[in-house]
Amino acid sequence: MNLDLPHIGPVAALVAGVLILLIPRLLNYIVAIYLIVIGAVGLFGR
Repeated sequence: MNLDLPHIGPVAALVAGVLILLIPRLLNYIVAIYLIVIGAVGLFGR
């Protein structure tokens, strides 16, 4: 399976959704990590 940059978002969302269903307390951490990653990609990815 070839995971290039456009496919990381949906895969990360799917994994995060499953983890939130299993362990709801992880929601804060998952959202924080997601925002940090999106911000870093937005700043340094171009």
